[in-house]
Order: sequence, then C-alpha cells, then structure tokens
Amino acid sequence: MNVLSRATLLALVPLALPTPAAAQVAAVAAAPARAAHDLEQITVTATRTEQAIKDVPATVDVVDREQMDRTLVRDLKDLFRYMPGVSVTSGFGRFGIGDIRIRGLDGNRVRIETDGIAISDAFAIGSYSDANRNFVDMDTLKRAEVVRGPASALYGSDALGGVVSFVTKDPADYLAPGKDAYLGFKLGYQSDWQGLSGGATAAFGGERWSGMAVVTHRQGRETGNRGDNESRDDTRTAPNPQSRDGRSLLSKLVYAPDAAQQFTLTVEGNEDRSTTDVLHMLGFQPSTRGTTLLMTGDDLQTRARVSLEHELSGLDGSLADSLTWRAYRQDSETTQDTVEERIAGGRPQRREREFNFDQRVHGLEVEAHKSFATGNVGHVLTWGAEVSRTDLAQKRDGRAVDLLTGASSNVVMPDVFPVRDFPRSRIDNAAVFVQDEITLANGRLTLLPGVRVDYYALEPQDDPIFAEDNPTMQSAEITESNVSPKLGAVWHVNDDWSTYASYARGFRSPPYSDVNLGFTNLQFGYAAIPNPDLRPETSDGVELGLRHSGRSAYFGLAGFYNRYDDFIESTVMVSRPPETPLVMFQSRNVAEAEIYGVELQAGVELDGWSEALQGWSLRGAASWQRGQDLTSDQPLNSVDPARASIGLAYDAQDWGVSLHGRFAAGKTRLADPADFAAPGYGVADLLAHWDFAPGATLNAGVFNLADRKYWDWADVPGVAADSAVLDRYTRPGRNVGVSLAVSW
Repeated sequence: MNVLSRATLLALVPLALPTPAAAQVAAVAAAPARAAHDLEQITVTATRTEQAIKDVPATVDVVDREQMDRTLVRDLKDLFRYMPGVSVTSGFGRFGIGDIRIRGLDGNRVRIETDGIAISDAFAIGSYSDANRNFVDMDTLKRAEVVRGPASALYGSDALGGVVSFVTKDPADYLAPGKDAYLGFKLGYQSDWQGLSGGATAAFGGERWSGMAVVTHRQGRETGNRGDNESRDDTRTAPNPQSRDGRSLLSKLVYAPDAAQQFTLTVEGNEDRSTTDVLHMLGFQPSTRGTTLLMTGDDLQTRARVSLEHELSGLDGSLADSLTWRAYRQDSETTQDTVEERIAGGRPQRREREFNFDQRVHGLEVEAHKSFATGNVGHVLTWGAEVSRTDLAQKRDGRAVDLLTGASSNVVMPDVFPVRDFPRSRIDNAAVFVQDEITLANGRLTLLPGVRVDYYALEPQDDPIFAEDNPTMQSAEITESNVSPKLGAVWHVNDDWSTYASYARGFRSPPYSDVNLGFTNLQFGYAAIPNPDLRPETSDGVELGLRHSGRSAYFGLAGFYNRYDDFIESTVMVSRPPETPLVMFQSRNVAEAEIYGVELQAGVELDGWSEALQGWSLRGAASWQRGQDLTSDQPLNSVDPARASIGLAYDAQDWGVSLHGRFAAGKTRLADPADFAAPGYGVADLLAHWDFAPGATLNAGVFNLADRKYWDWADVPGVAADSAVLDRYTRPGRNVGVSLAVSW
C-alpha cells in the first residue's frame, strides 16, 4: 500500500481510539505578509502564542513561503542554507540527508514537528540500516520556525537542543474576500541532482466550508559532488548511481459553524523511494573475507497522518478566552532492502538483507489561553495538557543463497535472522504545562515564567523474535517523571532597543533503543545487554541578548551557555573476559558536556540612507560555537565551526535579484587529531525572481557560482585525515535551479 492510499485509509479510521495519545502544539497562525525585517516576523513556536521575534526571550528563526520559493528550497539542507548555527548532516553512499543540528546537538535530541505533531525518531544500526527523519515535503509548507536551545518547558522530551516546527498551508492562504476558488501549478528543476518536481494546488471556500489539496511529485538522481574517481570499488569518490522518486499529498477540510469556532480535518501523506547501485562497496571485503560483485539498495520511507482540530474563541470563561483541542494518528515507516552478490570460499552467494523500522502514534492535546489583569500588571496565561501513545517495532531479516545449489540459509554472519535490536515497545507520555506572560512597567518589561511536568513510561511488549535472539536477557520497563521550568525576561529600553535574558531546563527521556538494546554474537564473542537504570539526559541553559528594531535596520546579538548532564552513550564496553564469558556492551549515562557561543543577525534597508538606494537591502548572520565533553576533556565534534552568511538584494515591483555569500571557518578542534579537519570556505549564490504576469512567477538561481570545491563539516565527522577518498564528502560544484509557479 503506497503512502497516498495509506493516508486516505487513515482518514477513515475513527479518532476516538481506546488509548489516545497527544499531539504537540501546532503553530497554525496564518502566515503573515512579508515583515519589514526579520525581527518583526511572527513566531508561535517560541512561546505558543503569537509574538514578534523581537519580543521573545530566545533566538528564533522564521523562514516563510516567499523565502523558500525565492531561495529554491527543496530539502532540509536548502532550508537552512543561510542560517548559521543550524546545519543538516548527510552521508555518502546511499542514505542521503540525516539530522538537523542546532547549537551542536542533533539526532533525536532536536524535536522536529509538523503542525505540532512530532516527526518519528531516527534509528540506525550497522551499514545497511538507517532510518532518518527526512519526512517533510518543503512544497507543502507555509513556514518553518526554529527555536534554538532547550525548549522542554513547552515541548517536553527530545527538545534538548531546540525545536524545528513546520507549519503546513491552509485554505485561507489561497483565498481572499471575493475569491472562493484557487488553482495553481508549480514546476521545478535542480541540476545538482537532475531533479524534476511538479505540484498542483486547488482550494475552495464558502461561508462555512473551505478546503484544499496539494499534490506534489519529484524525481531525480544522486546528488553530485566534486569526486571524479568512478571506479567500482572502495576507491570510488564519485556518487553512487541512484534513482530517486517521491510524492506527497496534503489535504484539509475546514468547517466554521460560526465566527467563534472552526474544525479542521487534515490528511497528509509523504513517500520517498531511492534505488542505489552501491559501487563503492564492491571488491574484496577484509571484514567478511569475501569479494562483493554486486550490491544494490532499495529504500522506502513513508509517513501518513490524519488530524482533527477544533478551535474555540470568545469564550470569556474564568480559565480560558480561547481553547484548541487536537487529536491525531500518524504512521511512519522505513523499509530498506539490500541485495549483495559475492564470492566467498570459492562459492558464489547472494545475500539479502531487509530492515524495517515502524512507528505509530496516537495523540490528544488541549491548549488554552486566558488574558487578565491584576492591577497594572497584564497577564496572558497559556496552559494545556497532552497524552500520547507510541508503538514501535524494528526488525532485521535476511538470507544467504548458494548460487550453485540454490540452498538458502537464514545465517548471514554475524546474524542469525530474523533479529530485533530492541523488543517491540510501547511508550506512554502525559504532560501538563503552564506559562504566564506578565507585562509590567507600561509594557516595557515582559516576564515569561513557565513549567511543564512530563510523565514517561516505556513498556517492552512480548516479542518472540527478540527473546529467541536474547534468551537470557530480561527487557526493562522504565517509568520517569520530569519537571522542566523556564524563565524569560524582555526589557524594552525604548521603542527601538531591547534586551533579554532567559533560563531553560531541558531533558530527554531514556530512549527505548538504549534501554533495551540487546544482541548476542557467540561467534565474535560479544553481547549487548539492557540497562533499566538509565537516567534522563538533562540540560541547563542561559541566554542573554541585545536587539535593535528600527524602521530601516535591525540588529540582534545573543550569547548562550548550555550545560548537559547524563548524556547517554550507546554500547559502552562494561566488561570483558575473564571477568565475563563475553565482551559485554551496555548503554550508560557517562557524559557531561558544555556548549557555548555567540550568534548575530543584522540587516538594513538601504533606502533609509538614501532614496537613490530604493529597493536595495543587506542582510547577514553569523554564529560562533564551542563545545567540550567534560567527561573525556575532549572537544565535541558535533559543534560546527564558525559560520556566516550575507546577502545583498535589489527588489523592484515585479522582479528582483540577490547575491548571497556562505562562509565557514576551518574546523580546528577535534576529539581525534587523526580525523579530517574540514577547511574553511566561501561560496557565492546568485538568485533572481520575476513576476512576469498576474499569478505567474519565475524563480532561478545559480549556486556555488565560482564552482568551489569545499566540504561541509556536518558531512564529514569521523573521516580520517589521511583518507584517500575525501572527495566523496565534497558538496556539489556549480549548479542551477529554476521554478515556475502559475495560479488563478
């Protein structure tokens, strides 16, 4: 069943399930018109209330639909291309885009959500299994918001490093008074992966009913790099041949029985598939003492969700002026098949490996807002509750076939298939939170205290496959509760200048895959065992900032310090013979770390200096970070080197052009001096847009204008400095992108 069929099926499933679970808040405010400058943009994610960025005691970035279109965003790396301090990892070979990294933390320590619903976890084990969280089609979004730093006081576990909130389009984004129908088409091409994309959007509206559907399709090949060795062995530096195909559906039906309430039913599905000829894995493999003649990968990931939301306003109750409840179900699945033909011991053999990672979640959330005053002090109280249930299953299966006799075996060393690396698991979450936005001193001082209480219960399920592979292991149950406070303050010195300070507590519950990771390999003499005593990872973060928000210029400077405790390290060796019969591995709370840094953003509309510069603007941002593992007294490799971006733009009434620079310092602090230290770089991009007819827009860009050869640090940690294949990890050379959008 493909993802679009699954999304349609989900829409028919009753939402009142016996064990409902909870959605995170959806940042669903209508996208604002393009702000005068970045600090005037509206964010919802940072405080769960609509606020201009300049009034929020945190560093927040907002990328709206217009910015995405003009910078030709097609994936996560493109989205954060000009956002220093936020990066996206990717890998060579087969699996592509990996994690979003914020202030040195990535993976499941960063919360990613779409319309308030958390994207499924990442999970990887071995060379043939890598489930990422790249589940979002950029063309279905109207904006993306990034909150940097710990955000557990509002978003609970997994928000240790920050929050990335994707907000999808609504019918109201296309309709206006007097316009009750919309039809639009969009076509695009990107040369770095020879990618073609197309999409269609239809919307309708009436007095009470409105709706929309967005359908997109994309296809292309492997993403290019600057490697030119096309050999069919481990010396290859050119990308492996790959075919990629994806599609998505976003549909919404809105019913407003009166002016004070609105129901929204959303059905969304996303599917991406790639097939790869894994040429760099061919040849003699010392680890398996065989020669690989062929290896192919077939990777599929899908996400489907249905949600129902009810918004009520004008309640004027003692506890709420407005209230929103949401219920949802979401299914996310990754399936990866690998076929290898090899010769071992003089006999030809075919090895087939199958990896599956499935996550299903049901959720229910209630959120309310109440405005009131106590004397001369104003309050906006935000409170709510969430419950969720998540079911997880992971399995690796496979077989080895003797190509001379046809004999088949489920033994593919070191595994005897099928195996699970953790038992089927169920996670129940519940939380309550409250935040008070307190306004003092005639509006010049705003305080934002808040607190959230989370309950987390991990229950492994009966799992014969896991039990057979780990007959002596007892899976662990975990029950945890956590209190996450925060306090922020914004002081408006005058109409243009303000300063802020904040403290936030972060936490991350012990992951199921660490608590109950288990496998035994008698041939190689090692085993992994569960750890029921894992403690949550925690953090304490402080941030200070100074901002200027004028008519034609803005400026923001922030300094932050985050201290992390009880980091969980997976599969740490805890004993070895003769102490125990096998080498034993176990996940442990072992690491303490600190990350601190400075971030800057600024911009100016140049016509404020001279009317002759009407239409010209200059924008820039920079980030410097440093991280240290305090347990080992080693630098944190996940912390990016200093980065900066700058853009000079000219906008006329119907067209515009901009020149952007992206810069990175060389990586100098490494945990292992033998690792490759990516050198610094500077890359220029040239972008243009043209509204050549009513409802018709052409966007075009040339990226890496000077055809520079460079490495993004997010793509190379752990690569040896003396590696002969460093060019594998280079970014694409000069490439172009173009899109055409037409609407009626």
